[in-house]
Amino acid sequence: MSNDVTGKSIIVTGAGRGIGAGIAKDLAEKGAQVCVADLNEEAAKEAAAKIGHGAIGVGVNVADRASTRAMIDATVAAFGKLDVIFNNAGISQTCPFMDIVEDDWQRIMDVNGKGVLIGTQEAARQFIKQGSPGKIVNTASIAAKQGYPLFAHYCASKFAVAALTQAAARALAEHKITVNAFGPGVVKTELWEQLDREFIERGVTEKENEAIDGFSEAILLGHAAVPADIVGTTTFLASSASDYMTGQTVMIDGGMVLI
Repeated sequence: MSNDVTGKSIIVTGAGRGIGAGIAKDLAEKGAQVCVADLNEEAAKEAAAKIGHGAIGVGVNVADRASTRAMIDATVAAFGKLDVIFNNAGISQTCPFMDIVEDDWQRIMDVNGKGVLIGTQEAARQFIKQGSPGKIVNTASIAAKQGYPLFAHYCASKFAVAALTQAAARALAEHKITVNAFGPGVVKTELWEQLDREFIERGVTEKENEAIDGFSEAILLGHAAVPADIVGTTTFLASSASDYMTGQTVMIDGGMVLI
């Protein structure tokens, strides 16, 4: 068993930027055939072109089953099969607990919860159709293990990711399909730039980077992550080295949440 992903056909959703782009780039550089998928199709194609190594860019709405199926079909048409899917696409919002409204809740749940459900189901159908083992890797979060009052609906959606990972692992084991998740903490990406702006807009913080710096104080290793800190684990989860592992959420957070 090794961390080799050479020749594996892998989809990474939400890969037009941020952690997803970092995962896709790392996998492609290690020899995988990568589909960069994103709601922003232009960003997906630009990221794929930048990555090179034969990567393709595809637009997808992960909360829509037909769109997700089309993404998988495009990947199989390009690479002949599907071996791994990273259900990475996700959104967040800074909002005090008492101010969350139904539309906020539904928007986050549709992408972060339903998107993982649909991605898992449709990838599993493809693996079963191929008659081959497969790997499903979901992006959880420190928010899958702790509830934070400024992100309660986001936390609920990430708890859902952890639950879906466990349930799917039990449901799909008979088909030799493994389902795992990884939980980043504070990662310096465009998403945290957005959250930092929202903190200021809501009067929670006053200065730029105050939010990310405040959250980073709880990191035992002393600094926020960058996508490069995440990809060693994600490559492991995509490789045969993780074949005897399923239903787990691996924390990659520098020691913010100890479980």
